[in-house]
Amino acid sequence: MQTNDNNNGLKITVLKNGPIMMEGSCKVEKQSGELIKEGDKLFLCRCSHSSNKPFCDGAHKKAGFIAD
Repeated sequence: MQTNDNNNGLKITVLKNGPIMMEGSCKVEKQSGELIKEGDKLFLCRCSHSSNKPFCDGAHKKAGFIAD
């Protein structure tokens, strides 16, 4: 599944049985507005096994995560 935001070039792809990949001008902030991380490509965890939440650390492979 992909979605594109043509306003800033952000592309979001849900990888099969893996993380959410964000490509383009990306930044993740806390609700308070504090910057957690920014970059041109970020991977967000969907499996809840990551030791680096909200980011993917590859734990989905070891956990055998299969998306619905």
